[in-house]
Amino acid sequence: MNDPFEPDEAHRRKTRAFRERVEASFAAEARILAERAEIYAEAFAYTQEQTAKIPSATSREREMPLRAMAAELGPAVHVDDRTMQTHLFEGHRLHTEFTATWEAWRDGKIQKAHTRVIVEFGAELHDPETRAAYEKDVLDYAVKTTAGRVKPYAQQVSDKLNPATVQERHEVAVCKQRVFVEDLADGMSMLGVIAPSTYVHGAYDRATQEAREIKAADLRARREYAERRARGEEVEEPWFDDRTLDQIRADVVMDMLLTAAPTVDPTGGGLGAIRGSVQVSIPATTLAGTTSGGAELNGKCAIDPATVRILTGNAPGFDRVFLHPVTAEVLTTDRYTPTAGIKRFLQARYVRCAFPGCRRPAMRSEIDHHQEYSKGGKTKGDNLGPCCTRHHVTRHAAGWTVEQLPGGRLKFTAPSGAVYIEDPPPRVMFLPEPEPEPELANAPF
Repeated sequence: MNDPFEPDEAHRRKTRAFRERVEASFAAEARILAERAEIYAEAFAYTQEQTAKIPSATSREREMPLRAMAAELGPAVHVDDRTMQTHLFEGHRLHTEFTATWEAWRDGKIQKAHTRVIVEFGAELHDPETRAAYEKDVLDYAVKTTAGRVKPYAQQVSDKLNPATVQERHEVAVCKQRVFVEDLADGMSMLGVIAPSTYVHGAYDRATQEAREIKAADLRARREYAERRARGEEVEEPWFDDRTLDQIRADVVMDMLLTAAPTVDPTGGGLGAIRGSVQVSIPATTLAGTTSGGAELNGKCAIDPATVRILTGNAPGFDRVFLHPVTAEVLTTDRYTPTAGIKRFLQARYVRCAFPGCRRPAMRSEIDHHQEYSKGGKTKGDNLGPCCTRHHVTRHAAGWTVEQLPGGRLKFTAPSGAVYIEDPPPRVMFLPEPEPEPELANAPF
């Protein structure tokens, strides 16, 4: 009897056809992406030509051609200008310093992930001849395998050819340490830290040890309770900690970051008094418990109603934001404690920097006059909007104009003449949950 799972010739032909189609689509995608990188490279080179004509030595003025180009190209393809600026730089570096890699990508021999690996470790090799030797060695291997397998090999080749010692490279890398946030689904976010390995692993180990001690204490409490019950004692069941080690470790880290004082404090103790602050938009119905959602953190992500009620219970003051009952447009704000009302109004209306594509919170942005104050612009809500420092400078230096339309909509006009309409972030209106119908006594069945 033939094995029903043994492939016959028809199965082989169909499988080959799928493989050939996938190969062709990957090759086409690689060619398109490589050609886009070439465009980025040309645009970047053009900005460098413009920069060379600027007599000023100040970094802000010399950065403006690149920033202006990114501000033009980004909104056109719905990419924020910071990301576009990175694309321009990376495209130029790949096309000019790793030409063989770019050509292999264009020809469909490798994929984008391969180029990232090759450039990541090759960028540390500043001598052109050394970098070319590295590229040839790694590229010969990359065309035969996956990017995941190329990465450790590329690192080994780079380390072998790098004239700088490990200590020297580490001292440079330390200057790049940073903390970042990535918002996830369901009211969760990820806090990432890039720092020296000894510190990171040490912090992780400390959090792990503390989490294990908490688990051990819980286990002792469980055993004591079980032993007393076995002896026939009347004892009330205590609260037991059912969190996993990962959950406890995360809670320990957050608790230390939010409540502990730094070891090094040049302010004489002032840093220990600083507490994190966030801006939360909360529908009154969420606080009242008649709806089950709607709260938003800094215009970035949703947060759960239970957390909202805890935050409001400890908040020193509130901004009341009045929304249109149908369109949810921000109409006005007020506050019980004195503050800059117009700034609260703009923060509530726009939530984030109003420049196309930017997500920096409005509470950390500057207030920008659409029509400049020096040219008669009024300091009124219909002539103001939040703009982060980067885009505030870029808008005025590169020649962008802004016009406020009805409903707080902003019409941005780029130096090239391209127009972008930015609406205030949409607000989702939550209707009260219907009251359950009363049960009728002696209802017939």
